[in-house]
Amino acid sequence: MKFNTYSISELIDEIAMGPFGSNIKVECFVDEGIPVLNGSNLNGFFLTEESFRYVTEEKADSLGRANAHRGDIVITHRGTLGQIVCIPETSKHDRYVISQSQFRVKCNDKVIPDYLVYYFHTPIGQHKLLANASQVGVPALARASTTFQKIEVDIPDVETQRKAVSVLNAIEEKININNAINENLQQQALALFANYYEQSNTEVAFTDLIQILGGGTPKTGESKYWNGNIPFFTPKDVGSPYTLATEKTITEDGLSHCNSRLYPANTVFVTARGTVGKIGLAGVPMAMNQSCYALAGKNLHQLLVYFYTLKAVDRLKHKASGAVFDAIITRDFETEQVFKLSEDDTNTFIKIAEPMYQSILNNSVENQRLVALRDSLLPKLMSGEIDVSGISI
Repeated sequence: MKFNTYSISELIDEIAMGPFGSNIKVECFVDEGIPVLNGSNLNGFFLTEESFRYVTEEKADSLGRANAHRGDIVITHRGTLGQIVCIPETSKHDRYVISQSQFRVKCNDKVIPDYLVYYFHTPIGQHKLLANASQVGVPALARASTTFQKIEVDIPDVETQRKAVSVLNAIEEKININNAINENLQQQALALFANYYEQSNTEVAFTDLIQILGGGTPKTGESKYWNGNIPFFTPKDVGSPYTLATEKTITEDGLSHCNSRLYPANTVFVTARGTVGKIGLAGVPMAMNQSCYALAGKNLHQLLVYFYTLKAVDRLKHKASGAVFDAIITRDFETEQVFKLSEDDTNTFIKIAEPMYQSILNNSVENQRLVALRDSLLPKLMSGEIDVSGISI
């Protein structure tokens, strides 16, 4: 395949920085209107449409070039650097307001926006994007819009771009479908449990039903304890709801060294220090660091452990305290009360919910494989190592 070298300035029709912070004050936000983007919307390759704040149409109009539309690319230039997404043609809204920490670009007909976003998610693309990053104070890209336009990229013709994008987008679509199925199943299970929970009049201590267990972490400098075959759960690994936690692993020696244990699948993990109260289910047997608790049922199905914990977690968060950072201690669990489902309701709930959560886990495992496939293909497709010229689309 033939590649041509372009500067970004040759590939875009427009570039615009976000508004000054003084242009969007707290009093500008309303309950509905034009969504304002934040960092959480820029995870992945395409816009994530969650956690919006809104401004009125009149306010959005006054911000002019800070309005982004379908097909635009949005990039973070301050804060969490390296974020770059495309606003897809299937987006929920037809326009958005970018924040003061972002800038946007509109591509011309030489490059497909999806392709450019994928390019900047490769190792070489990230290196070029972050080449002018400063880590003094808040991380930021120096002269963001100017330096971005000077970046040079090697890209093939538009038809070849379209074929490469079709491969990657097909994988992304399947991942998104699995996530949507999981979210739907999760919401159904939550509604079902709430129905049974609200009918119960039997209040019991949380720790009458559930055992609170701790974890430990080998010293990071002891390399012989790391890169084993035991998945290691940390607060950042909390899934929705399952976590597979395979990025960080320890050896059997590391497990014994940190005085931890191997927890079975479906163990409930709760983050207990720093960002407290995040809940995850272990998708596979795994160990756990000292910033979390593992919750195990006392003759209680682990799905019920998960749902009882969901009912208690908001109160547990409010109990968190600490001199340096918030922390939940075991005494906080001991003073917590929940309503226990009747035996009949328990059996009915588990009969319905268990296959639902098995489907959620299966989809999560498939997504893990799809992500690995996508990440493997991405740099090869962008570099031309994989020839897509023969693909018919």
